[in-house]
Amino acid sequence: MTGSTAPQTPPARTRAMMIADALRQDIQSGRFRPGDRLPSEAELTRQHSVSRTVVREALGNLRSQGMVEARKGSGVFVLEPGPEANAKPFSDLDMERISGVIEMFELRSAFEIRAAGLAAIRRSAVQLDDIVRTSRAVASSFDLGESTRSADFDFHMEIAKATQNRRFPEFLTLIRQGIVPRVELEAHDGKPRAYTPNPDIVKEHDRIVDAIINGDGPAAEAAMEQHLEGSLARYRALLKTGG
Repeated sequence: MTGSTAPQTPPARTRAMMIADALRQDIQSGRFRPGDRLPSEAELTRQHSVSRTVVREALGNLRSQGMVEARKGSGVFVLEPGPEANAKPFSDLDMERISGVIEMFELRSAFEIRAAGLAAIRRSAVQLDDIVRTSRAVASSFDLGESTRSADFDFHMEIAKATQNRRFPEFLTLIRQGIVPRVELEAHDGKPRAYTPNPDIVKEHDRIVDAIINGDGPAAEAAMEQHLEGSLARYRALLKTGG
């Protein structure tokens, strides 16, 4: 029996991206506003226990995005966001209309099917527990007649995390508004349509979970495809009937 190994230190490039991501979030949240000076290289080096080279790469990443500028002898300062910074992806997505929901399901199919396959072969034991836990939460909400939207998002998020590719959960977070809409879909008369959960959601999730438990990537992809395409077919039928 081998002993546990200590977690490996991420490579310098990964650490630079992590620092850049943290600073970007601080800027976007308003912690650092336009005109503010960011912590010095020396401060960031101490905060993150990295070399100045790593810090400089992180700051260079932000400069390339037009978020900050270096002023000789003064430091690095936050810039006013340009027009393109205000155009957030998916900001014009109308989730009150069936056509918007269909757009989102088509997009989800493009990456969530692959995510299920990767999760089946890469998931850790802890991540498997999280997938099973969130699947049960969906079933519980369904049995109680409650909306399954939030629990369903958590289920798909745990699968995305289990890919071991952080871009999957990042992208899922980006399109969350299209997965957990704040309002109900409009019916043909313009009034909100009553929320109706997918009647097969529990069975479909069970098939996905079983495939991931068995480490069967192709089966997981097939089960996820059936799950998403089934929902897509229901919305397409609603669009045709205008119901």
